[in-house]
Amino acid sequence: MEHGGWADERFGAVADAFTRNFDESGELGASVAVFVDGRKVVDLWGGVADERTGRPWDEDTVVPVFSCAKGLVSVCVHLLAQEGQLDLDAPVAVRWPEFARGGKEAVTPRMMLAHRAGLPALDRSLSFDEITAWTPVVHAIEEQKPLWEPGGAHEYHGHTFGFVLGELIRRVTGRTPGAYFREAVGDRLGLRTWIGLPEDEVPHLARLTEAEGRPGNPGPESLVMRIVTMNGAFAFPGLDEPHGWNDPALLRAEIPGAGAVSSARGLATLYAAAATGVDGSPRLLTADTVTDALRELTAGPSWSGFDLGARWGSGFLLDAPRFRPMLGARSFGNDGSGGQFAFGDDEFGVGFAYTANRMIGHGDARARRLIEALRAFLQTA
Repeated sequence: MEHGGWADERFGAVADAFTRNFDESGELGASVAVFVDGRKVVDLWGGVADERTGRPWDEDTVVPVFSCAKGLVSVCVHLLAQEGQLDLDAPVAVRWPEFARGGKEAVTPRMMLAHRAGLPALDRSLSFDEITAWTPVVHAIEEQKPLWEPGGAHEYHGHTFGFVLGELIRRVTGRTPGAYFREAVGDRLGLRTWIGLPEDEVPHLARLTEAEGRPGNPGPESLVMRIVTMNGAFAFPGLDEPHGWNDPALLRAEIPGAGAVSSARGLATLYAAAATGVDGSPRLLTADTVTDALRELTAGPSWSGFDLGARWGSGFLLDAPRFRPMLGARSFGNDGSGGQFAFGDDEFGVGFAYTANRMIGHGDARARRLIEALRAFLQTA
């Protein structure tokens, strides 16, 4: 497999692991980027962006990164808290009074960040057009009663994470979350990363495919499918269907919990900026902010009884050997369906991201292999 880009010779093992993914893991198209101490040391891409046409993956290729979007939203929320504009431990209703209905009066932004608010899915079924119009989702959230006493249990808040925290961002800044992210972070850092893909970027979009043998989805009435499809408004993954994750109409909308589109370089730059600063600039999130985000709030069996081994702080996955091994106790990130993964670590000074268009489910070793190569070098350097 020929690939483009560059890797510092000291990080040749990461480049070798990237090539191995194509040779051994059925990789179609992918990219990986790594920053160390604010300097880019790996930026590689290769393979095919669109299997139907053979269009190659190039430097400008972007791909849906699913719940890696939660990292974008979480950085924005922590920025606002760091600036004193948002109190993560005050009720959401302080900024959004209409939210305080049906037993949600005590829900805080931190409960949402930790997937503990009792709002993983909505009772109301909204159409695709209603969801992409934003306001109907806000009204449905206002009407929703928590499934459990807020703070007392956890369940992955797949889309509601983005809509609740996104509406908070809008209430505080006057900007929708996608617009605020670009204004506060994306444009400043020149990131090829969006919540709401610009129309002129659609030609650079990689097309997702599913690996052979990828497990099928649970039934549409199951809680997990209600969460990921918003009660059927989105097809998941629906790669050849309207309102699925290859549909530009979905990716152009602001779906902040799972609808980001990015290059690996964009995500790695974001996490490097949060953890260390990039190219000599001050870090985006202070050490104290990251320490606050790293405090474990959620682990163990979920409200519905599942325990995949994930650990959550405030808005970020934490290092979890059984679920998503990273570098150590100061690692914070988010993953996305099919294999996408990005994280930062201010102890090792790292920003890392991997993106791909062939979706692999359980047992996907591609990002893990890259991180193991990176960890082996950093621990001996």
